[in-house]
Amino acid sequence: MKNFDIHHLDQAKEIHHRAIVIDTHVDTTQRLLDKSWDFSSRDALGHVDIPRMRDAGVDGLFLAVWAPHCETPGENIEKARAQLARIHDIAEAIADRIVLARDTAAIKQAHNEDRIAMLIGIEGGYLIEDSIDILREYHEKGAAYLTLTHAAHTSWADSAGVHEDLAPRHHGLTDFGKDVIRELNRLGMMVDISHVSDETFWQTLDVSTAPIIATHSSCRAVSPHRRNISDDMIRAIADKGGVVQINFASYFLDPNHPPLDATKATEALRTGKLSEASGTRYDTPLRVLIDHFDHALRLVGPQHVGIGTDFDGVPAVPKDMEDISMLPNLTASLLARGYSAEDLEPMLGANVMRVMDACASDADKT
Repeated sequence: MKNFDIHHLDQAKEIHHRAIVIDTHVDTTQRLLDKSWDFSSRDALGHVDIPRMRDAGVDGLFLAVWAPHCETPGENIEKARAQLARIHDIAEAIADRIVLARDTAAIKQAHNEDRIAMLIGIEGGYLIEDSIDILREYHEKGAAYLTLTHAAHTSWADSAGVHEDLAPRHHGLTDFGKDVIRELNRLGMMVDISHVSDETFWQTLDVSTAPIIATHSSCRAVSPHRRNISDDMIRAIADKGGVVQINFASYFLDPNHPPLDATKATEALRTGKLSEASGTRYDTPLRVLIDHFDHALRLVGPQHVGIGTDFDGVPAVPKDMEDISMLPNLTASLLARGYSAEDLEPMLGANVMRVMDACASDADKT
């Protein structure tokens, strides 16, 4: 049973269509690689397509460029380049409906023109293969953030792990890792700490001169999963002017969710076939997702919380949040808990735009 009534849902939809709504992390890029799939048509599969975005009043998406880590030199880079090329091709093919945005001015223009802003994030520092020049190349092709690690340590930064605990390799960042942070600041790219170990987090916070962002991380105080971040970390992100974008994966959100089969999960990460990681059927109630937003909002206020669903990259999401068209259910639920439209509008998109502008301003000073 939903914990909001039709009035709250109608108000939520009105807010979404008025505000700029941005999801800072979807893995829909993997689906875009299938050239037989039409992103501009409604689909019964997956979590994201343009018609369902329009249903929810979503104005922008950060498409994650991700590939399973490969030890063969150059292969990670080639996979990233292929995804970047595909994003550019689609943006050109349906330019009447989407804009490939690199900054907040382009997001606002797309909103005013009733087009959708497509943005790019690089998920996993191993995709730069220890090359600052490759990082610069990704930036030139439109990447607005770098997620420092993914499920495993890189050669320069420790990961939190996803489906298993990891012993520290570097105890945070190496000297090269610190150089990566400095280069991200110089380029004006956002530094994304989702997936990193606690030691990497604190060292990144210390090195970065610009605000940092968690593009898809939930609250450890609500669910103690290794991928979630602590209250101290959330406060530190806020104190630096950054934002925490809450992840929608049920097994991160819900302490009662059955663990994924570790072997299947590892294979799914390697192959990208994430639906094959599912174990026992279990429906996480929507209220559990709302608890994470409520906790973060109470902890640091509405200027430092946002939406980073991880849609099309996770096999299980809460009930009544089965795809991006249902995002108004989030806003309706928070309205039902007593939050106002003024509280929630920054969370929907303005906060991440503020961080983008701050990073661009910091780059100008570097």
